[in-house]
Amino acid sequence: MSKVWDAIIIGGGAAGLFCAGVAGQLGKKVLVLDHADTLCEKIRISGGGRCNFTNLHSSPANFLSLNPHFVKSALARYPAKEFIKLVQSYRIAYHEKHQGQLFCDDSAKQIIEMLLGECAKGHVDIRHPVTVESISNGAGVWNVQTNAGIERSSSLVMATGGLPVPAIGATAYSLDIAKQFGLKVVDPRPALVPLSFTSGEFDNLIELSGLSLPVRIAAGSKGNRYGACRFNEDLLLTHKGLSGPAVLQASSYWAEGEAIHIDWLGAVEANGQFSCDELFNNEDNRLKLTENILASVMPLRLAKAFAEQKNLLGKKWAEVSKKDRQTLKELITNWSVKPAGTLGWKKAEVMLGGVDTKELDGQTMMARNHPGLYFIGECVDVTGHLGGHNFQWAWASGFACAHSI
Repeated sequence: MSKVWDAIIIGGGAAGLFCAGVAGQLGKKVLVLDHADTLCEKIRISGGGRCNFTNLHSSPANFLSLNPHFVKSALARYPAKEFIKLVQSYRIAYHEKHQGQLFCDDSAKQIIEMLLGECAKGHVDIRHPVTVESISNGAGVWNVQTNAGIERSSSLVMATGGLPVPAIGATAYSLDIAKQFGLKVVDPRPALVPLSFTSGEFDNLIELSGLSLPVRIAAGSKGNRYGACRFNEDLLLTHKGLSGPAVLQASSYWAEGEAIHIDWLGAVEANGQFSCDELFNNEDNRLKLTENILASVMPLRLAKAFAEQKNLLGKKWAEVSKKDRQTLKELITNWSVKPAGTLGWKKAEVMLGGVDTKELDGQTMMARNHPGLYFIGECVDVTGHLGGHNFQWAWASGFACAHSI
């Protein structure tokens, strides 16, 4: 009979390797199994190849879940500052890019090498590519049948991530195992993903593809699965619709059939650079063209598109009635449009939904009704905002799990 491991971890990504390294260094005998030829592809491509590995300000407020309190214990036990200490111990140079987002100066590969280094310190056995054919439980032992034989363990950790980027091997395997053992799963859908449009008010903006600017965006509602949001972030116009950090953030809250609301001047106004009321009521602008007035606070191409939409292109401000000025202001500051959908799993950065947190112990990540069965990382119904928060959840949930094995 093969040896019985303290833990078998299915999935050699961020959460799986980090959990393995911590558990191994706590003296546990750990085996990691992964189906991929190359481990950690999602880390490698993240952050433009530099890996936004955490966020200085990561807190429970940065996560979506049907149970928003679920993340508190794990995040408190392993906050961002602890992972930063680990990064520093490997002398990995990094920088803060935007709103607490931390990136490697050099390459995401440094984070992968660090995780593998931590596993080596813990004498973790990592095997890949290995196909898991079945999982069963009996007499307190987890039996994992693979294409290379059977492995047994007192604990089983599911860390196979979610469905985004199927080209690098993403699967719903953790969700399948959860269902096999009777755990509820919150229906998954793409998150942090661009939104597409088919027709309507967006038509005259399609030709502005490639244009980027800061906006205030709002999506969702109190009655939605995860509530409502409002972000001041950069928006990118594309030939298919809208992208950029603002839209990626909003996509996690948006529900099919709903509109998103954009204040094209909100982010700039929030920075104190100008007053929207003053812009539209300033009589010093009387002799200026409408589009040129707007261009003082937004790109000229976009300013022309808005002026044209209200038949004000080429008109001097003095020629624009108070009613038309108000109509133009309303258009720009409360632009509402219904997306046709998202660009799907191929373009999504993370998965919304997953194993229902009601099924898990938030302090250990173990299934309440199946001793020794754990779920960590993206496969759980915990989704972070853009900016390193999802990696922080991988580290925190992996740490909590490792200390429970």
